Amino acid sequence: MRLGEKKVAVLIAEGFEDLEYWVTVMRLREEGAEVVTVGMSLEPVKGKNALEGSADALAADVSASEFDGLVVPGGWAPDKLRRYPEVLDLVRGVHAGGGIIGVICHGGLVPISAGIVGGVRATGSLGIKDDLVNAGAEWADEAAFRDGNFVWGRVVPDIPDFCRELVEALA
Repeated sequence: MRLGEKKVAVLIAEGFEDLEYWVTVMRLREEGAEVVTVGMSLEPVKGKNALEGSADALAADVSASEFDGLVVPGGWAPDKLRRYPEVLDLVRGVHAGGGIIGVICHGGLVPISAGIVGGVRATGSLGIKDDLVNAGAEWADEAAFRDGNFVWGRVVPDIPDFCRELVEALA
């Protein structure tokens, strides 16, 4: 269990991409990480494909300094989460503290709104390619990779590659 001393926040909101959330959470737990799901409500939410999840903590009630990393799964949730200053402050704080920021699919919308992707090599769903480029990121059409303290994943079929890179970066 390589991540036994690590604590990782995973963001969640209505419309999260079910597999990008659940597979990543399970993989981090499998490696011994303490995973805290963070959202804007403690009420259960449904993913794009009807799986349910719920936050353990509210974004306003956690501190970036608590976490070694933060994961932003895709789906429709990132477009909702990026509207909340508490979420953006958390993401900026983990990033500024040198924590690992894991981003897959449409998850890139959150660090774009947090203003932290300029000069970073990035990937995600083709649907946000222009958003990443316009925010100053360098687009790379690859399954998954690490650039600095970012770990990027493209889409659902790339989850295994994303999780491997994420675990390695956190370890």
